Amino acid sequence: MGRVLLVFRLVLADVRRHPGQAGMLLVAITAATAALALGLSLSGGTETLYRQTRDATAGPDLVVLSPGADRKTLAALESLRRGPGVVAHSGPYRQYYTRLTAHGSTGAAVVHATGTAPAPVDRPLVTSGTWVRPGGAVLERGFAGAVGVEVGDRVTIAGRSIPVVGIAVTAARAVYPWGLGIGPGGGPSDGGGVVWLAERDTRALAAADLPVTSFINLKLRDPAGAEAANRHAPAWAPLFEGTWVSTRTWQDIAEQDFVMFRDTQPILVVGSWLLSFLAIGGVATLAAGRAVKQARRAGLLKAVGATPGLIAAVLLAEYLTLALLANALGLAVARLATPAVLNPSASLLSAPAGPSGDTVFFTTVVAVAVALLTTCGPTVRAVRTATVTALAGTARRPRRRPWLNGLSALLPTSLLLGLRLIARRPGRAFLHGCNIAITLMVATALLTIYAQPVKGYPGSPMATAARIAQERHMLLAVTVTALVLALVNTATITWTTALEARPTMAVARTLGATPGQITAGLSAAQLLPTVPGALAGIPLGVLPFSADEVGMPPAPWVLAAVLAALLATAALTALPARLAARRTVAGTLGAGAS
Repeated sequence: MGRVLLVFRLVLADVRRHPGQAGMLLVAITAATAALALGLSLSGGTETLYRQTRDATAGPDLVVLSPGADRKTLAALESLRRGPGVVAHSGPYRQYYTRLTAHGSTGAAVVHATGTAPAPVDRPLVTSGTWVRPGGAVLERGFAGAVGVEVGDRVTIAGRSIPVVGIAVTAARAVYPWGLGIGPGGGPSDGGGVVWLAERDTRALAAADLPVTSFINLKLRDPAGAEAANRHAPAWAPLFEGTWVSTRTWQDIAEQDFVMFRDTQPILVVGSWLLSFLAIGGVATLAAGRAVKQARRAGLLKAVGATPGLIAAVLLAEYLTLALLANALGLAVARLATPAVLNPSASLLSAPAGPSGDTVFFTTVVAVAVALLTTCGPTVRAVRTATVTALAGTARRPRRRPWLNGLSALLPTSLLLGLRLIARRPGRAFLHGCNIAITLMVATALLTIYAQPVKGYPGSPMATAARIAQERHMLLAVTVTALVLALVNTATITWTTALEARPTMAVARTLGATPGQITAGLSAAQLLPTVPGALAGIPLGVLPFSADEVGMPPAPWVLAAVLAALLATAALTALPARLAARRTVAGTLGAGAS
């Protein structure tokens, strides 16, 4: 316990002395693990939410719809009550195709005629207000959210103003905007939402000669065998004979709910890996920037008798502790964001549920790997450095190349200083270039998706709009997160470079360089790697798209993204560079000598 307590106290003391660096590490790994956990949680997540909703609302195993409401249609649907394995039913009911207007917006709707008492099968769960009563309407929650309606508002249905008395969810229909089931006459649906009205309130809709479909909800003894209930099955064929019907099993509904996430999951998974690369770049920069201080710290520990194992434990424990804390924060963020990602229309019940055990294990491994891969090198070098050398803080002498010195002497002073800083730390310049390349790649992918022609569901504009919005929102979220990490990494690289370059810049000032040239030189050291990184990120952002279908974003958009990267880098480097340039030469060289 003595060694563990000592390591804990040393780690805590170092975090207190460098809270900004610890915060940057937390932000980088938290963002990466949160995106990765979200991407992994999408697999099967929608089906889980649907099962929760189905259990809470006594959802049907089979919904059978047939165009019209004549006696023959109703009799055919009623005969399904005696179908093989049917243990309960509700209906037949009628649904009318119309339009709903609220707050100036109009959308397609299907009005279900229903009773005021709960049915044995399909009992929509009221999440706000009350269930249907004469003179009042209940809206499906996803539809209500889309048109901005709450309990107490009034909506116009087929020219009649009706108050909204409740908001409910159901598992008998797919999530908004696929609540219609089938379109008028059994044709395709253009998308829309569900409204429930009392039976007597739908008489006006019947009198208006609106398109109508009849349907019945069935509960089966064996829900897993619902897909066998069709007109081709010998036991069901006589019941379907002579009547056109469309069947929707609960498996079909669950599959339909997942449709808009088929393209979302790759966005989050690939985006999480890109964010992980950004996190690795940021952590590696922090570790490299602190290498000298860590070496001196290792020398102090050696001087008081610490073993190499204890020193390595102290140096690694800080990064591992912060990585595990960041992983926990990322998993918490994923848990809070999962319902919004899986259930954007709020048509399903989204009870809070944490990431699965596999997801927790995988994100933990990634977080620990990021910490270890980026800090093992500096830690090993610090442990292997001799005590006297570590305490003396001897600077590494750069290699002298006469031909390169002669060539660089012809450059302006600011550019010369920037190039020399890059030459002393080429790995850091490469990391910064990769940082910008990944950021521009994500931004270009976002612009490319926005430039694509809309390809959705034929005849279903509302469904197409919902899916496109979901994809773009997810990619926008990944892009914003990548931009935040890129900004943090750029600030980290600039500040670290400015701190390490203080003695070099002080010597340059003694030789005649002005503070303005020092500032420009430090900025140039970051801007020069930005250009190739930006140019490499643009084609990488287009590669994931098929060459024969891709629509390139307009050139001004791409140019604006590149200029934004350059301007952001210049802005982030200006302040640290200016502060470093304002430090007196005597103070800098005196501190370095001491």
